[in-house]
Amino acid sequence: MNERTVLRVEGLDVDTARVPLLRDVTFSIDRGERVGLIGESGSGKSLTALAVMGLLGQGLRASGQIWLSGRASATRNLLEMPERDLARLRGDAMSMVFQEPMTALNPTMRIGAQVAEVMLIHRTQASPAAARARAVALLEQVGLPDPSHMARAYPHELSGGQRQRVVLAIALANDPALLICDEPTTALDVTVQATVLDLVVRGVEQREAAMLFITHDLAVVATVCERVLVMYGGRVVEAGPVHEVFSDPRHRYTQGLIAASDLVGAQGRRGRASLPTIPGSVPPAGRFPAGCVFRSRCGYATQVCEQLPPWQARGEHPAGDSAYGFACFHPAGGDSDG
Repeated sequence: MNERTVLRVEGLDVDTARVPLLRDVTFSIDRGERVGLIGESGSGKSLTALAVMGLLGQGLRASGQIWLSGRASATRNLLEMPERDLARLRGDAMSMVFQEPMTALNPTMRIGAQVAEVMLIHRTQASPAAARARAVALLEQVGLPDPSHMARAYPHELSGGQRQRVVLAIALANDPALLICDEPTTALDVTVQATVLDLVVRGVEQREAAMLFITHDLAVVATVCERVLVMYGGRVVEAGPVHEVFSDPRHRYTQGLIAASDLVGAQGRRGRASLPTIPGSVPPAGRFPAGCVFRSRCGYATQVCEQLPPWQARGEHPAGDSAYGFACFHPAGGDSDG
């Protein structure tokens, strides 16, 4: 890891009852960098985030290496740390914003107490009074009106957008080195979504934190992130700068995702009545084909796709750099292809 790298995931595998869920997931995120993670449901996005946070459910086994720098964890593989040590990191060195804020908040506790609690647990404030004052300041930072009044409210008294801002305040309370956002705006309307996204980006920039942003919405990735990872079948199949991947997708799965999204309008849909779709559906866990995990749904698959495709360089980037490349035997050839 170089001195700017906050998170480094190397060869991450997750299995349950001998069924592979993630395979050889490798990526890194630098300080101040915003990385998007996209793919259909069942591709392994949220599972990757839970593995990083040490929150995998019972019966799931992770192997590989996950390194988090910036705190005492820098010299240890998170997958080898006991739960007691991981608990010290969660909410402090690394935080997560979940999709549904109502399930992330305690309905019986006032908002201010919940924001203050994370600071008291990790002892980042000297006293309960200081933590309460800091909680009100954080509620103001995330744009809640009358933050002193909001601090005394219960979660059910707030709107969905307001609750999501509270969850963001909790996640940012201890200035984490890594912030993971798992579909944080899916349940919000477009106007509120834009506001929350702006707050997320501003919070990350102010702290120069690393961010992993999981979403189905490619337009959100194009707005929020600088680099993108494309997952399918528990594998990263393409990675690179957002503008490069979205304007010139190389993996056939990435090409299909973009064609099926609203981004296709910017790439020459020319007013077609409906968006194209990717044939078939994501197989259940353990049912992905051997070799290229996308070959059962790919119109370009041949016999060679029964083998696992090697990682190929994107443009002039180094072939061995997992941040820039793709794994496809029949890559798209640019804007003129497909």
